Amino acid sequence: MSGPQNLTIDIYSDVMCPWCLIGYGQLTKALQELEGEIAAEIRWRPFELNPHMPAEGEEQEAHLQRKYRRSAEEGAALRGQMKAIAEGAGVSLSYEGEGEAPPAMMWNTRDCHKLLTFALEQAGPEVQTALKLALFRAHFNARKPLGDREVLLDIAASVGLHREAAKAALGDPDLEARVLAEEAQAWDMNISGVPAMIVAGKFLIPGAQAPEVYVNALRRVAEKTRATT
Repeated sequence: MSGPQNLTIDIYSDVMCPWCLIGYGQLTKALQELEGEIAAEIRWRPFELNPHMPAEGEEQEAHLQRKYRRSAEEGAALRGQMKAIAEGAGVSLSYEGEGEAPPAMMWNTRDCHKLLTFALEQAGPEVQTALKLALFRAHFNARKPLGDREVLLDIAASVGLHREAAKAALGDPDLEARVLAEEAQAWDMNISGVPAMIVAGKFLIPGAQAPEVYVNALRRVAEKTRATT
């Protein structure tokens, strides 16, 4: 009997995006169901929801009210729905620190994407995913200031990346150019929202889907991939 079908899954995502974390949780459930059938290599690709966000960030609720023209009541209802969906997906959007929760913030994520690209290039997809999940936890569960490079370097070191090498990467203009080129490529592929998953380099699964949707889509891609090899 042949082994599992190998597939690459490139996930365009932003650390500020709760649906990206939910989508990853749902994808993980799907891959667990497909164990022995499909083996996936997950790679995270950059997408900035707010590329012009100032370094000092912006209070989350004020930002979302301004950007999407929704009321505080509508925002609270949506957050409640997302937290419930996240729980079902096996991930958390809730503050888990000690004491009273600090205000939820939105940050400029360019440096996050630079570190994620550095992690993929220098350490591979598994370490990159560990970094991505650590950044999600820092943002949603610990409410750390992801616009602060020292905070980012602490997170990078926590997943085994060399701190000084990561610091050099943040100041590397060539690395930033690669991040911006990948973001431009996403727009060229008509990706205007995240998460967006590109399977086997050409099949798009948009949005955070239910696990069974991912299962069915990945099976179809695996069949098409086998048919062409």
